[in-house]
Amino acid sequence: MERLPLLRTRSLRYAWPRGGVMLAVNDMDVARGETVFVHGPSGSGKSTLLGLLAGVLAPGEGDVVVLGTSFASLAAAGRDRFRADHLGYIFQQFNLLPFLSPVENVMLGCAWSTERSRRAGGPRARIADEARRLLQALGLGESVHERARTGELSVGQQQRVAAARALIGGPSLLLADEPTSALDKASRDAFLRLLLAECAVHGTGVVFVSHDLSLAGHFDRTVVLDGFPVDTLES
Repeated sequence: MERLPLLRTRSLRYAWPRGGVMLAVNDMDVARGETVFVHGPSGSGKSTLLGLLAGVLAPGEGDVVVLGTSFASLAAAGRDRFRADHLGYIFQQFNLLPFLSPVENVMLGCAWSTERSRRAGGPRARIADEARRLLQALGLGESVHERARTGELSVGQQQRVAAARALIGGPSLLLADEPTSALDKASRDAFLRLLLAECAVHGTGVVFVSHDLSLAGHFDRTVVLDGFPVDTLES
């Protein structure tokens, strides 16, 4: 029997409320454990594409299927539950809670999913241990783990906290929205190696979007997203 892909898109179309311009996405399959780099200039619809793949946005036409589950078959609440159980999302602006510690921020990745909590170790103390392990694996030492406030960290450190939060509980699919844009080349490449190595541990598939084509060599393959008017699309 043919094994279903991790992610499959079919005939995706999305129109922005402010105008008639439409994002049209070529059909795409992502295998389990595969890492895919999506390249496009600012304004090509990269963030919108991730919103569609996460089920945060609903397409006007077409469908996204993750782990054999069609998003079109789910109501908004069902998509939320599915996303909490199976998807990790690294936001471009990180979306951390600055008044929580780094470990507490990472643990939020399990807060809305008993399945993710189980995979992360179960009891709260074990989830906290897993949060510390992930922070260490992504390049943050113990002196950073127990900071009282994540808002006191540098941008690069906060980036690693956001990545650890997305990865805790071993999601099947990781979506990453230009999380390395603020890093210099050496720091960026080192971080990507650590991030993808951690994904490989759990067999997590990755869709990573960026305008920086020099990152493509870190990934299994590249998909190009282009051809959309920059004055009417999100970056």
